[in-house]
Amino acid sequence: MRLDVAGLVTFIRERPAVGGVRLVTVDGYSGAGKSRLTGRLAATLGRAPTLHLDFFYPGWDGLAAGVELAVQWVAAPLVAGRPARWRRFDWGAGEFAEWRETPWAPVVVLEGCGAGSAALRPYTSTAVWVDAPADLRERRLHGRVDWPHYAPHRARWAAQEEALFAAERPWEHADAVVDGTTGDGTRNRRSPGAP
Repeated sequence: MRLDVAGLVTFIRERPAVGGVRLVTVDGYSGAGKSRLTGRLAATLGRAPTLHLDFFYPGWDGLAAGVELAVQWVAAPLVAGRPARWRRFDWGAGEFAEWRETPWAPVVVLEGCGAGSAALRPYTSTAVWVDAPADLRERRLHGRVDWPHYAPHRARWAAQEEALFAAERPWEHADAVVDGTTGDGTRNRRSPGAP
């Protein structure tokens, strides 16, 4: 079954809420198309609040720690009916900066590498995996505005992605797998094509 973004939004709205909130997680490798899909989803969901795991990773070695912070600061409070209260990581200063708040909403989207992790699954209404071939992901990364800042850390970050995804295999737990080559097609998790 293939769905466009509107079909995916219908699917999300039909999924059961967890504690009154539909937390939608969008996971995938760097460069897969997560941010693009998330923007389209949030707009189609009526400007649903969106949080990016980039806000929480405590530096270039912090993928796993960022997931744990997302549980504490975002997922657990939202499921309990409270706003998410989180500290933004200042990548330039290399430390956490000010506290911010994202109000509770019926649907919230959490995007980033690790969003489909086991630690977040108990809080997740709909888990989405964005799939794209490695060569396309690398071309996209090299084309990003922030590539000069990312490039020196790419190998370290990729090693963390590989380790986390090999251990957790989030595509196997996803409710929908999105074809990140175009960003406009999804397939349900039982369909072939995930890594």
